[in-house]
Amino acid sequence: MAELKVNIGRLALKNPVMTASGTFGYGLEFQDFVQLDQLGGIIVKGTTLKPREGNDYPRMAETPSGMLNCVGLQNKGVNYFAEHIYPQIKDIDTNMIVNVSGSSPDDYAECAARVDALDNIPAIELNISCPNVKDGGMAFGVTTKGAAAVVRAVRERYHKTLIVKLSPNVTDITEIARAVEAEGADSVSLINTLMGMAVDIEKRRRVLSIGTGGLSGPAVKPVALRMVYQVAKAVKIPVVGLGGIMTAEDAIEFLMCGATAIEIGTANFIDPAVTIKVRDGISDWLDRHGCYSVQEIIGTIE
Repeated sequence: MAELKVNIGRLALKNPVMTASGTFGYGLEFQDFVQLDQLGGIIVKGTTLKPREGNDYPRMAETPSGMLNCVGLQNKGVNYFAEHIYPQIKDIDTNMIVNVSGSSPDDYAECAARVDALDNIPAIELNISCPNVKDGGMAFGVTTKGAAAVVRAVRERYHKTLIVKLSPNVTDITEIARAVEAEGADSVSLINTLMGMAVDIEKRRRVLSIGTGGLSGPAVKPVALRMVYQVAKAVKIPVVGLGGIMTAEDAIEFLMCGATAIEIGTANFIDPAVTIKVRDGISDWLDRHGCYSVQEIIGTIE
C-alpha cells in the first residue's frame, strides 16, 4: 500500500483526508459510521469566544448540485467547549482541530488563546469569513488588511499550528493568501463557501431567513480547484483544499492542483462514511498507478 502520511507544517497527518468544519459536528456524532482515528484530522464546528444562537430558520436550502446555509455559527462558546466537549474528544487518536471565529481581532485572539491551553488540540483553523462588526459587517477575509489584522492578533497568542481558512468571495485570493502567510500562518485552507441565494417563486421571497447564505457542494468544485491551484503557486506554506469533494477522484484533483491535504464537507450529509471511502479510494488509485506515496502526486499538474 502507498504511504498516505502528509504534514501541514508541524502537524503530522496519517492521511490527507480531513473533515470540514460545520459538517461533522464534534466527530462524536459520526463515530457509529466512521472509525474516527482513521482520519487525518477532524475540524470541529465553528467556535466563538461567547455563545451564539445562530440565525433564524429556515437556514438551509438545497440547490442544484449543492446546498445553501446561513446557520450563523451557532455554538455554546469556547468555555463550554473546553469544559464539556474537549474531555470527550481529547483522546481520539487523530488531529482534533478547532475552527475559530470572531467579530474582532481581539475576539479571535482570546478564543484562540483559550484553545491553545488545551493540550490535545494541536491546531486551529481560523475562519476569516466572519463579519467585522467594527467595519460595517464586511468580512475580514475579503481584504488583505482585514485578514492580516486577524492573523497577526491570533499569532501573538496562539503557539501551535495555525491554518487560515480563506474566503472565495474576493477578486484575487492569492493576495489574501500571501498576506496571511506574511503574518505567520502555517497553512491556508480553501475555499470557504461562495455567497449565494435561493428564491421561492410562490411566496415571492428569498428562501433563507437572512436572504443569502454560503453555497457548498459539487457546484463549487471547479471554482475551488482553480483557487487552490493559484494559491499553491503563490505561497510557500501548505494548502488544504476543499469545496465539492464527493469522491476519491475529486480529492485527487485537489492534490494534483497543489493541496497537501483535503477536507470533506457537504458529502458527509449524504454519506456519513464518505471520508473513509475517499481515503481508501486515494490509496487504491496510488497503488494502481504504481505510486509509493501520496507525495508523488501533490502539485503535479502543469
